[in-house]
Amino acid sequence: MMKRKAIVNVNECVACGCCVRVCPKNAIKVSQGIYAEINYNLCVGCGKCAKECPASVITLVEVTKQ
Repeated sequence: MMKRKAIVNVNECVACGCCVRVCPKNAIKVSQGIYAEINYNLCVGCGKCAKECPASVITLVEVTKQ
C-alpha cells in the first residue's frame, strides 16, 4: 500500500513557518530558524503544507506504508 509524505527541500526553504501554521497534525517545525522539518511519524500526507508554501519547496512523494 502506498502513502504520501511531505518532503522539504531544505536548501531552498526560507523558514517562514507558513507550513507549520496549516499542518493539522502538528508534524512540522522550523528547525533553528533555518528550515522546516517534518516528523514523518505524524505526517499524513494531506498536502496542506505544500499548497501553503510560498517558496514551493515542499512536495509530496509516494512511500511504501510500513
